[in-house]
Amino acid sequence: MTLAEELKARGLIELSSASPDVILSKPRTVYIGTDPTADSLHVGHLTWILLMKRLGEAGHKLFFLVGGGTGMIGDPKEKGERPMLDEKTVAKNTKALKSQLKNILGRTSFKMVDNADWLMSTKLVPFLRDVGKYFTVNDLIKREIIKKRLDAPDESISYTEFTYALLQGLDYYTLNQKYGIDLQIGGSDQWTNVLSGVDLIHKRLGKDVYALGFPLTTDAAGKKFGKSEGNAIWLDTKKTSPFTFYQFWINLPDAGIENYLKVYTFMPLIEIGALMELHKRSPGERQAQETLARLVTEIVHGPAATAQAAAASDALFGSTPFHELSREALQVALAEAPSVEISKRSLEEGYSLAEALVAGGLASSKSDARRLIEGKGITLSGQPILNPEQTINQGDLSHGFALVRKGKQGVLILVLK
Repeated sequence: MTLAEELKARGLIELSSASPDVILSKPRTVYIGTDPTADSLHVGHLTWILLMKRLGEAGHKLFFLVGGGTGMIGDPKEKGERPMLDEKTVAKNTKALKSQLKNILGRTSFKMVDNADWLMSTKLVPFLRDVGKYFTVNDLIKREIIKKRLDAPDESISYTEFTYALLQGLDYYTLNQKYGIDLQIGGSDQWTNVLSGVDLIHKRLGKDVYALGFPLTTDAAGKKFGKSEGNAIWLDTKKTSPFTFYQFWINLPDAGIENYLKVYTFMPLIEIGALMELHKRSPGERQAQETLARLVTEIVHGPAATAQAAAASDALFGSTPFHELSREALQVALAEAPSVEISKRSLEEGYSLAEALVAGGLASSKSDARRLIEGKGITLSGQPILNPEQTINQGDLSHGFALVRKGKQGVLILVLK
């Protein structure tokens, strides 16, 4: 299987300026750009980070462009303008993104560039003569997002946003001239902007360069993974912990799980097919989700953090007793799940389970807690509790801990103080 065939089989090529087989038939110098609109990348970005890693491992030379210049403008979105960031914020975010890329790509060789290096010194009249003359207003207003903004009665678009496509075209032109870059990849939602550089280079220099567009990865509801949708899972541990990151993947529904394995892991396609067959036979075991969660978390956070997240997850939602956890995994569980500290004296006197449920946020009141217990919705250390007046004693805590569960997802750790 050629690289183009594998990328197509993994669903990573949706659009192309020429045949993907032709484009990838020889080593290319390829780039992708991202604007530093936040101080962290998220799992939506991980699609193209791993796509670039695949290209790099296949022998293509990689460049990542951080939009220190375009990030101060922002590409047009469907509703409203993006906030214009100041230079200090852009610089801070750019530094954070570079660090994350280096962490994920590991030994894969790449070069970082910043379009602020040329855009901030570009003069207006030369820009209009050398770039603007190759773009027609007629063509720009037909582009989907711009057209939507112009057609909406309560919307408008500033000249600043309107010129974004020209700046992206200039990026590709500059990179082609300076580094010989001849392939740009981008998301399908950015396809017209990506083609801006292809067209500009062809018109100005009379030579062909190329572009590939990958599909946007969406959740089960069809929303793309991104901060604009309010469902961002960040790659920065300070914004999304490795445990929460792991939980995101392991809790994905079956729909789309095979696609996620193809896009977000380096498992051979034949192994993904075999795994999905096992998963279909026993979907309740969630083998596909566990494999996906482990592999993706290892890519982003490393094996050690992944092992701790997996162990803490199994203790909270599976069958692993807390006393079997490593000290690091136990700390993860305690940090991620709500807990209630109970003194030895309170245990000797008999601490109310209903009171613990309220203190831990699993019930809104003691009467609500009693209703949950009577409805067989509460377990203590894996045992169903049926008595609404149940008390907790020292024997219920093993090695100083006990786990209370509400249904399948609600958890509370009881800790001996």
